[in-house]
Amino acid sequence: MKTLGSKILSRRKELKITQKKLAEKVGVSHVTISQWEKEDTAPKGANLMKLAEALSVTPSYLLDDGVSNVRKLDIQPASYRGEYPILGKVSAGKFKDAVQTFDLEYLPTSVKCSDDSYWLIVDGHSMTAPQGSGVSFLEGMYILVDPDREYLNTNYVVAYCEDKHLATFKKISIEPEGIFLVPLNPDPTYKRINIADEFCEVAGVVVDAKWKLF
Repeated sequence: MKTLGSKILSRRKELKITQKKLAEKVGVSHVTISQWEKEDTAPKGANLMKLAEALSVTPSYLLDDGVSNVRKLDIQPASYRGEYPILGKVSAGKFKDAVQTFDLEYLPTSVKCSDDSYWLIVDGHSMTAPQGSGVSFLEGMYILVDPDREYLNTNYVVAYCEDKHLATFKKISIEPEGIFLVPLNPDPTYKRINIADEFCEVAGVVVDAKWKLF
């Protein structure tokens, strides 16, 4: 079972960045990074949030003993950087009005995606997985949607119902009985949705997710 220090070390090596480079991203000294990896001290508060952002993981992954919760769904070379607009909110629950804003703000990503990609803000709790069970999307997280990417089984997607005014964020499950939109939250309040029954279509595949710290 990985400890906090070993998670920081292994994730840093996965990203092929030095302690000095990671320290610059977090805003601390390389000595502090070394102390965290050796578990002489531990990151807390704002430093924990910044460290998670720099390592492309969630803070809960660093603190939990569970399965990896790496938030980069499609790791790309760190040299790539694009910015895409934040269009508004999408429901992580039942279908609801897609909230859109026209005072656009842009958010960067290191994931390579189509020019038509856009960010949405998760609204609701159906995509919040049980602690330690894997990838989880908390309310308030930002998800990057690529409308030009073909979806595959187990992808995370945004789907619209027939009139295109209602949207939801779910995981795709392709089964013999049909294609379903599945919540990560096991609470019975959140239901599986049969795309055919709700006259839905997938609007795009989620390729990145992050917290916006500032």
